[in-house]
Amino acid sequence: MPTVPSAFSRAPIHLEKPASQTLTAWLTARVAARWKTADMKKSVLTAKEAAAFIKESGAKMVDLRFTDVPGTWQHTTVPADQLDAQAIEEGIGFDGSSIKGFQAIHESDMILKPDCNTAVLDPFLSTPTVAFVCDVFDPVREELYERDPRNIARKAEAYLRATGIATTAYFGPEAEFHYFDRVSYENTTVRAFYEVDSREGSWNSAVEPSGYTIRPKEGYFPLPPVDTQADVRAETALALAEWGMPVEMQHHEVGASQAEIDFRFDSLLRTADNLMAYKYIVRRVAARHGKSVTFMPKPVFGDNGSGMHVHQSLWKDDTPLFYDASGYGEASQLMLYYIGGLLTHVDSLMAFCAPTTISYKRLVPHFEAPVNVAFSARNRSAAVRIPVFYKGKPSSKRLEFRPPDPSANPYLAFAALLCAGIDGIKRKIDPIVAGFGPLDENIYELAPEKAAKIRSVPGSLRQSLDALAADHGYLVESGVFSEDFIASWISFKMDREVRPVEIRPHPYEFYLYYDC
Repeated sequence: MPTVPSAFSRAPIHLEKPASQTLTAWLTARVAARWKTADMKKSVLTAKEAAAFIKESGAKMVDLRFTDVPGTWQHTTVPADQLDAQAIEEGIGFDGSSIKGFQAIHESDMILKPDCNTAVLDPFLSTPTVAFVCDVFDPVREELYERDPRNIARKAEAYLRATGIATTAYFGPEAEFHYFDRVSYENTTVRAFYEVDSREGSWNSAVEPSGYTIRPKEGYFPLPPVDTQADVRAETALALAEWGMPVEMQHHEVGASQAEIDFRFDSLLRTADNLMAYKYIVRRVAARHGKSVTFMPKPVFGDNGSGMHVHQSLWKDDTPLFYDASGYGEASQLMLYYIGGLLTHVDSLMAFCAPTTISYKRLVPHFEAPVNVAFSARNRSAAVRIPVFYKGKPSSKRLEFRPPDPSANPYLAFAALLCAGIDGIKRKIDPIVAGFGPLDENIYELAPEKAAKIRSVPGSLRQSLDALAADHGYLVESGVFSEDFIASWISFKMDREVRPVEIRPHPYEFYLYYDC
């Protein structure tokens, strides 16, 4: 069976379909190999090849998937015999006015165009189904739709190449999540509550027959039987690999019921595609075991929230650009400038990287939350960390931006991060000169006068959106984001999320004030 090359491989690879291999695995290996060796702008599979794949796979249905503006996968399904090469090239029409963040009702006609490179036989559906990730096309302007998050990610990659700084930006997210055995919630005019439960939770110590529960903040790396998720995570890791996402590590996280499964990094667009599939696969495997999964940043009070640390590196063809053996943490000056851009624009970045009201219930001190606007080689409370696991290895040198969480739309968050980093490089923003660190001490043990100089990320989604309104030149001047998209994002978040949460009575307010 052919092996998928590492993300830094550039050697030409020639694969032929072995008789013993499934078509899905053959396609996955073939696409992965070509993505590493070919110009990223070139198509890997033609519409004719994709149509042949559908036919040879025996699929009865073809699922067309795309991402709405908030960051949720949507889909529509077409009988396989209705989707030939011509239909793949022309696309399938749909009502854009019914999709969050897309068109108004008077301009609703949109087209889904399958990206042939993303074809996969979905193993979770009982009816044989080939799935494609699609681009959204505007039939009036005859171009990719301006508000399609995937198009914004494409433009970010093109912008990087146009600057001449690098040819590829690699991204590697660590998306944490929670498994729950039961979840219920309700919001009406006279009733509001939520309840989640996991047999691992310390709150079940009086009723859990095994006697094994996890105390708050003690869930990192326990063995079974304390770790009740081990088999579920292992099955998920195998499913991810079958889909084309090799897993580097999977483990129990700090919180009871919390987990992390890390798949291999890739280019910006490909990683964003992978993260959407990752969420789908994690949920589908969990459902087989009677569990529900949430990627919301803070579902359990008093324990760690779920973050999504985003590793990033720039390469120019075969050369890693973030390594310098003599630099701080072996970071090159280019990496420091990139960090300077991230920290300079961190407040506005949070509008895309921590884009929900509940994101800011995670971003509080003392829960391993990266709230400090600083960088460091090892300090995990800093917004930017430079991992030092592997010294003297240029191909492993990267930075880790820690404030994001998995509620983010990856296409938008990754694109915004790249734009901020490029702005730092173009303006030569040195984070040391700018006063962003390095922060190598325990911030909670610093002298008060020194600690006061380290500011925190915004404390609410409203503050982050206000920051985006004031600071988005680096996003629109690049041509990656438009003024229209920025304005619509702020309006959507304020009208659909911030204000509705702000005006509703909270159950804890009844606890505090009912007898006032």
